[in-house]
Amino acid sequence: MSVNWIKCNSNIWCPFESVDLSNVSTTGVYIIWHEGNPGRVVYVGQGEIAARLKAHRNNKEITQYAKNGTLRVTWAEMGAQKDRDGIERYLANAYSPLVGDAHPDVTPIVVNSPW
Repeated sequence: MSVNWIKCNSNIWCPFESVDLSNVSTTGVYIIWHEGNPGRVVYVGQGEIAARLKAHRNNKEITQYAKNGTLRVTWAEMGAQKDRDGIERYLANAYSPLVGDAHPDVTPIVVNSPW
């Protein structure tokens, strides 16, 4: 499945800790990662994007990784729950996020990489 991964100003990945979420009303899947050499995926999830990301900004398990490099985020709109579950499972399998292990136990749905 091909999804449209969101970028912010000037085609740059969105800064996790400061991206303006006031106009984001999307439900979908998202990836939080830290830049660096190597960069790593910190968290993958799904749901109402703005609400989930605002909550994650207060999660020290996630924000602690800012010490390794700027935290970035991207998301893709996806309305159907079964699709979100499968995509989240695929992303978790593909990127082995540093935080979180309660991903849906469903058949993965392969999507294009944001990178």
